[in-house]
Amino acid sequence: MAQQIIFYAFSALVIAAAAMVIVLRNPVHAVLCLVVAFFASAGLWMLLEAEFLAITLVLVYVGAVMVLFMFVVMMLDINLAVLREGFARYVPVALVFAALMMVSLALVVGPKHFGLALFAAPLAHAADYNNTQALGRALFSQFLLPFEAAAVVLLVAIIAAIALTLRPSRQTKAPKPELQVQVQRNDRVRLIKDMDAEGTP
Repeated sequence: MAQQIIFYAFSALVIAAAAMVIVLRNPVHAVLCLVVAFFASAGLWMLLEAEFLAITLVLVYVGAVMVLFMFVVMMLDINLAVLREGFARYVPVALVFAALMMVSLALVVGPKHFGLALFAAPLAHAADYNNTQALGRALFSQFLLPFEAAAVVLLVAIIAAIALTLRPSRQTKAPKPELQVQVQRNDRVRLIKDMDAEGTP
């Protein structure tokens, strides 16, 4: 009974925080509500005995990604008046798409396909159960090929980001270190002796 109460509390918090992310007009407040949604999602992961995923969600998304979003939002000079101009005009279209999404979710994740009548409730593990060890064994045995494919995709993305960053630009005037270290003294300094002063007859 207590587990169901905690589940419904976290679920309501996730839905409320996600709705506030969309409704709030201040981007900083919206980012803070998204942080609350991530924390509530981590609580749901803890109820599923997936503490590794819950801690990863908090550390990666809340501790890194959302902090980056917060700095970007606070550093950008966002004109809130421009954002508020067309908000009410698109509300009917947003409500239609929201209703379609709710209907599609109800059809896919409804009691016809999911529920305790079709799937038995997972058994509770003992106190010495190690979720990280079980996840590692599943990744490197049953899901090894998708795990390696995701690693290759991430590696390609990192290489592409570095290549785009190091691409020469026409507007930059930054010196090139590889050319500076090859310069000799004779290339930069020229000594002139016995030079006549200008304007002398």
